Amino acid sequence: MVTLKDVLAARERVRDALYLSPCARTETLSRVSGTQAFLKLDNLQMTGAYKERGALNKLLTLGEAERARGLIAASAGNHAQAVAYHAGRLGIAATIVMPETTPIMKVANTRGHGARVVLSGASYDEAYSEARRLEREEGLTFVHPFDDELVIAGQGTLGLEVVEQVPGLDAVLVPVGGGGLVSGVAVAVKALAPHVKVIGVEAEALACMQAAVEAGELVTLDAASTLADGIAVKRAGEITFEHVQSLVDDIVTVTEEEIASAILYLLEKEKTVAEGAGAVSVAALMHHKLPRLEGKRVCSVISGGNIDVNVVARVIERGLVKDGRLVRINIRLLDKPGQLTIVSGIISGLRANVIEVHHSRAFSEKFGDTTLLLTLETRGPEHVAEILGALRELGYQVDRV
Repeated sequence: MVTLKDVLAARERVRDALYLSPCARTETLSRVSGTQAFLKLDNLQMTGAYKERGALNKLLTLGEAERARGLIAASAGNHAQAVAYHAGRLGIAATIVMPETTPIMKVANTRGHGARVVLSGASYDEAYSEARRLEREEGLTFVHPFDDELVIAGQGTLGLEVVEQVPGLDAVLVPVGGGGLVSGVAVAVKALAPHVKVIGVEAEALACMQAAVEAGELVTLDAASTLADGIAVKRAGEITFEHVQSLVDDIVTVTEEEIASAILYLLEKEKTVAEGAGAVSVAALMHHKLPRLEGKRVCSVISGGNIDVNVVARVIERGLVKDGRLVRINIRLLDKPGQLTIVSGIISGLRANVIEVHHSRAFSEKFGDTTLLLTLETRGPEHVAEILGALRELGYQVDRV
């Protein structure tokens, strides 16, 4: 088991090369969640994620022979960038195996730090198998993304900072994939402030650590797609599972829609960019997964911000639809002049914005009618109801699509 001594030693090694990320109170999230909420913004690290902590601690403890052989790692993106960046700084050759589904930005950034990138497999676990094969074939030094005591100790430095930055802390919410971060944070927090609850948050689509805790042993899940690709792990680590069983108080899960809404919330309200894996802790608070924390001082760890801009665009659109700020309506009209003008006048008068218009005769239910499909930008559900009501009062048949 990793100890507080190991975490403190890791901090001494890495402190000059890492950013002391802020951990500020957020009034907006506090109101939404009913807690006294704080955000630990480790998405502001140089490579955009907390993974630098563990990777650098591991690299700084390698012997000359291990460095000379060159490094290899498997990663869905953030561990890849961390190893590539710090290996480059230290003059060590690095090979990173990434799933073929890894966001383009993460692949480009990893290559940009000077690493050789090998794309293999549809998931982290398949990439991991290929990395282990290359390790044997080429005699490389493997750097595990989570199941390594030195990596866990490095991640634990985040826990030290949270305890120091949030006096009177009651709980910390930590994203969980393989379990390296939550293990390290739990070691530090439970040693310094045993009363503080350490709670892991996983994507419901691939909650391998929760499954392992419930079964009392490691469980291998079927591969699944999730917006939280950074924590999409089918099987937790052996070392991390031991730490979680001993030190972590609870694990909860969040859905894909909840993750998407948390990403949008952080972008719009907190002015910070988080990837899916980095936003799960906020999703848990926003959607009241832990009602017993109401009124408590709670820190949500934003573990990473490396999200593809195309994903951001899709998240924004889906979030607007969910919030009722982007709506599509279908209106049946008589096929005669002036009808479109009347409808436009109603919508304009109610201060909605028309994004898209599709006018069709071919798909009308009745000959002599026409169908008008409108996509509108609105202020929210009440505004949508007002628009639908105004159209129906004039006799139009309107359906929300």
